[in-house]
Amino acid sequence: MLLAELIQRRDKIRDLMFKEGIDAALITCNVNLIYTLGRVVSGYLYLPLHAPARLFVKRPSTMSGEHISPIRKPEQLPELLATCGLPLPKRLMLEGDELSYREYQRLTACFPDVEVLPCGSQIIREARSIKTIWEVELFRRSAQAHARAYSHIPEVYREGMTDLELSIEVERLMRLEGCLGQFRVFGQSMEIFMGSLLAGDNAQEASPYDFALGGKGIDDSLPGGACGQQLKEGESLMVDLGGNFYGYMCDMSRVYSIGILPQKAYDAHQLCIDIQQEVTEAAKPGVTGEELYQLATKRVEHYGYADWFMGTIQQAKFIGHGIGLEINEAPVIAPRMKQELQPGMVFALEPKIVVPGVGPVGIENSWAVTAEGVEKLTLAPEEIIDLRTRQEH
Repeated sequence: MLLAELIQRRDKIRDLMFKEGIDAALITCNVNLIYTLGRVVSGYLYLPLHAPARLFVKRPSTMSGEHISPIRKPEQLPELLATCGLPLPKRLMLEGDELSYREYQRLTACFPDVEVLPCGSQIIREARSIKTIWEVELFRRSAQAHARAYSHIPEVYREGMTDLELSIEVERLMRLEGCLGQFRVFGQSMEIFMGSLLAGDNAQEASPYDFALGGKGIDDSLPGGACGQQLKEGESLMVDLGGNFYGYMCDMSRVYSIGILPQKAYDAHQLCIDIQQEVTEAAKPGVTGEELYQLATKRVEHYGYADWFMGTIQQAKFIGHGIGLEINEAPVIAPRMKQELQPGMVFALEPKIVVPGVGPVGIENSWAVTAEGVEKLTLAPEEIIDLRTRQEH
């Protein structure tokens, strides 16, 4: 990654630090290191307000450079900073929302005469919410690879498959296109393997996670996604795998069917596409997530699908979310979300409906906010694709 790109990202964090009167940041969590360093290491990136960043690295031990120093333990940090000619900060921020309590206390104890603040996660996530030109380009490339993988799904479907067997084949397609497989999520309350394939009424299963749709999964230790049930004629299935091709979580869902579905499923699917159209036409800088959410729910209520929108037994109370190095970034398109869209934000919009006895329908695409509106990044057919018909061809 070009140094100029990293400096631009670090300066965005510095601007936010300056507004809060913070002199330095100590960054050690993987996602934030990717953002500010371009890679994962075991160590600490020290980001002072008015001096170049310094990397204190444990592993890999082969790293070296002008602003890189080896370190064995965090207690060495004050001495190493002095050796580099850097004074101790008056106010230092740590990643309080991501570090364990023990690690946070240990790092705090290394700076007994410094005011240590836990706001690092919040400030860095705010900086990350506005993507650089290069980051948006990585999303475009990811979206192309994502679409190529999905285009081959009809080719890997076989009569008599289970949802798990098809999910494995789709995961393979994604990996062959270069997907890293790692599904990064902010916080400890959500986890899943690559994404989900939901078929039939499994899409109604309530989830402990804050996902749009749940799924039972194949074991209670990871309750989400495919459950091993056989794919049946007259049911729909939704493929929703995270497209982490360059570290960035591109998001796209598409719907397939086993044979012909009841007309109500096609009507519900078209409604979701219409919602996508209305919301994205309204989405532009200055519009809030709450305003966009209300547009969607008004249309759903008007057409009588409110009880099936974003789930049935348990309904998600959002229709979109920011994406980036993690799948759940700012902004959020949901009630009470007053954050305004800004150029450079990238979000996934996912209006979905679960038709009982049939399965999930709807759409999900990734969008970049521009000065005039939004740009669709994930370009792939949006109609329901009959896997049986495509297999015959």
